[in-house]
Amino acid sequence: MSLLDQPRLRDLLSRLHAQAKATDAKTQVEERALEAASAGSVDQQKLVEIWDRSYLTMAPEVGRLLYLLVRSRRPKVAVEFGTSFGISGIHIAAALHDNNFGRLITTELSAGKAASAAKNFEEAGLSKWVEIRQGDAFQTLAGVKDIDLLVLDGWKPMYYPMLKQLEPALSPGCLIFADDTIGMADEMQDYLSYVRDPANGYVSCGIPLDDGFELSIR
Repeated sequence: MSLLDQPRLRDLLSRLHAQAKATDAKTQVEERALEAASAGSVDQQKLVEIWDRSYLTMAPEVGRLLYLLVRSRRPKVAVEFGTSFGISGIHIAAALHDNNFGRLITTELSAGKAASAAKNFEEAGLSKWVEIRQGDAFQTLAGVKDIDLLVLDGWKPMYYPMLKQLEPALSPGCLIFADDTIGMADEMQDYLSYVRDPANGYVSCGIPLDDGFELSIR
């Protein structure tokens, strides 16, 4: 049986998704209120405080698909840009566990989110498969090599520069998963244009599931 379907992990993910839905509904209201009261100049510190409580996670069906991709690709090294509270990482690590192979390096700017993710990985029984690197991803991922799977689920305007930094470290046939490509397409247009141009060495396809994601292979 897949680890995803075992009661402990199934119940944990169900609880985390419920928390994400409730919390993000509140933080979205807070963000809109802050923007409405800003008179064109949003208080960035308050905005960061709101984002630090926002899960902004992928839908359960997208997480399950990500699990299937990891099971199929069997990455030795999987890298995730944007840990958040660890929900997508749990799906990746569950697949690594079921493959009995590989490791996940995941990076998160927010110290609070990184700490919460660490607790969630521990509760899931998956800590041994995961290395959390807290800090600026352009620094924490420097030096990573032989990436077989790359998940981009952090700050959208950073997708393209992050890919360009990591490109020399991508192994042949590396699978790249970029989330939120429908609702936030404008913020990652440089990324989408790049991976969709065959001259750059990628085969890419947009998948209209939930908020959309781009699946590319190099």
